[in-house]
Amino acid sequence: MKIQNLSVPSVNARAAKIVDGIVANAKALRCAVSTGEAGERRIDLGANVHGGLEAGRLLGEVCMGGFGTVALTTASGLDRWPLGVAVHSSNPVVACLASQYAGWTITEEASGFFALGSGPARALSRVETLYQELGYVDHHGSGALVIEGDKAPPASVATNVASACGIRPSDLTILYAPTGSLAGTVQIAARVLEVALHKAHALHFPLHNIVDGYGVAPLAPPVPDFVKAMGRTNDAIIYGGRIQLFVNGSDDEAKKLADNLPSSTSSAYGKPFAETFAEVNGDFYKIDPMLFSPALVTVSNLDTGRSFHAGHRAPEIVDASFS
Repeated sequence: MKIQNLSVPSVNARAAKIVDGIVANAKALRCAVSTGEAGERRIDLGANVHGGLEAGRLLGEVCMGGFGTVALTTASGLDRWPLGVAVHSSNPVVACLASQYAGWTITEEASGFFALGSGPARALSRVETLYQELGYVDHHGSGALVIEGDKAPPASVATNVASACGIRPSDLTILYAPTGSLAGTVQIAARVLEVALHKAHALHFPLHNIVDGYGVAPLAPPVPDFVKAMGRTNDAIIYGGRIQLFVNGSDDEAKKLADNLPSSTSSAYGKPFAETFAEVNGDFYKIDPMLFSPALVTVSNLDTGRSFHAGHRAPEIVDASFS
């Protein structure tokens, strides 16, 4: 189902304003800006620098293509972990699926580089079949790509990314932060709404009926170990995340979405993510994809005024993961 309003402004143009703000305040944000061998601009928000929570907040807004707000909150919903990340978008399909979703697999055999790209540059390349369904096109002259990792891609990869986007390498900005960094932890928690949109899409709910959305997830304590960091950031959403979607359509559709959206509907639900990851010997793609969704869901039908609730938080699992 295509996005209803095809005149939605450029995600790259809106994100560029946030990116330029990060560059202008790089020292204050404890970030490092450099130019790669291909001429691309690189922004390190947590690999070889400290970065910080504010850097992660801004990174989350870049991921959403400037169509979402990311804020820190002390009302995460969990008593032991009150600090959380709250995210909102009045254009959630564009912000979350056309920009934020890490759907671009970027690989190069020669260098061994592998990363999942997220952020507005995806809407320039449109290499993912998802864009055929969304019907969203961006033709901006510059792009921003976000990578969850401890290094920027080599020059050859940056060149290929720019080419796929139809821009020069000098017009490409690559922002990166490791999973276990302060900034990385924030930007992943800011995906609490995105995973709900992605699951709604997998459940075949009409995307054009999703009007607005809000989510909140506890902020996982950063940890250097990648597997532990990945476990904690996933658990924050799977067992501690909450979202509310505002939709059009029938009450039957709204209730069905609410009932099927929570992470507890997955057969893999019930243990810290790091344990689940170990059970599949580190093969991420063997994990039930329906697990990746918020713990607690509210779907409010704008056409009837009724709301439907499903799911529950599991603070004991979050405690086991975060401690």
